[in-house]
Amino acid sequence: MKLQRKNRLRATALGALAVSGALVLTACGSDDNSGPGTPKADGQSSSASSIDCGKAKGQLRASGSSAQKNAMDLWVKNYMAACSGVEINYNSSSSGEGIVAFNQGTVGFAGSDSALKPEEVAESKKACKTGQGINLPMVGGPVAVGYNLEGVDKLTLDAPTLAKIFDTKIKKWNDPAIAKLNDGVELPDKAIQAFHRSEDSGTTQNLGKYLGAAAPKEWKYEAEKKWPAPGGQAASGSSGIAAQVKQVDGAIGYFELSYAKSQSISTVAIDTGGSAPAEATSENASKAIAAAKIKGTGKDLALELDYTTKADGAYPLVLVTYEVVCDTGNKAETLDTVKSFLSYAASDDGQKILTEAGYAPIPAEINAKVRETVNGLS
Repeated sequence: MKLQRKNRLRATALGALAVSGALVLTACGSDDNSGPGTPKADGQSSSASSIDCGKAKGQLRASGSSAQKNAMDLWVKNYMAACSGVEINYNSSSSGEGIVAFNQGTVGFAGSDSALKPEEVAESKKACKTGQGINLPMVGGPVAVGYNLEGVDKLTLDAPTLAKIFDTKIKKWNDPAIAKLNDGVELPDKAIQAFHRSEDSGTTQNLGKYLGAAAPKEWKYEAEKKWPAPGGQAASGSSGIAAQVKQVDGAIGYFELSYAKSQSISTVAIDTGGSAPAEATSENASKAIAAAKIKGTGKDLALELDYTTKADGAYPLVLVTYEVVCDTGNKAETLDTVKSFLSYAASDDGQKILTEAGYAPIPAEINAKVRETVNGLS
């Protein structure tokens, strides 16, 4: 009976993940086939067992980055399973929309792939009353460059070539610049269909930061959330770009690795000048994120990434997604829930499941400061 009950619970948990759109990747290649959030024999989930619900209650609304949607789906599922009577609603829209909602005071926290700008911090003081918005790095990972090219299952590009592709300066897949990086690969004489985000996006801004730093001669645009280059085709959200790349032969686009994994989309290896091209993996992203420095002051933990790294295996096109909260002046009715939920997200269990979903955990030294800051929110 216990075994039957365990199997029924496991099927229910996995079914909930599939319905929510989260990734069910955990069981692959693991000695522990229970997966995150799957109830153990004692009735506790492997990543929910350490959740402290505290005084959390009621409904907590949040919105923003679609880059962290799959991570948020897992966190919300595990947290709500552990904390009855609490409802977390995360609207996966875009970083820009999340910041607007936060500064209007309509959400308890926002997800953003880029740290708050000075003017956004100033605006946040209206919502935070006695404080201001701060950045808490919670999710890291590679920005995968996905492509769909019939007959080509392995592709290497470098920053200058990527810049020219997304700036529509390189228009054909058999362009000499691409061929030079892919010796022995038969590239078709086919038009490149480059997709970018239609709405303001922190993922777009991180791509711009990478191209601006690693290919300054080829990419002359400022790193903004709004797509800056002419030409190309637009799609809404990371999921929208991934769907277009999946469907269109000759397409290329950018989105978080979890979207590539969930839809079996081939990804580009990046030639950084290191000993070998770097593949878009959680492990390789972690190698790049580990070198990040905290550039924020006070309780703000905004990070500075090195997009020009040539360290072996380090995948340079990475982003860190923040949860934006008030340092002080949070709404009393949601403060306890914000602290409890974000404490779980920053916990060892909460960070552990990120790798299994195609993300990269925040480095331990930085994450310790995140936990301390969350604990001190008021």
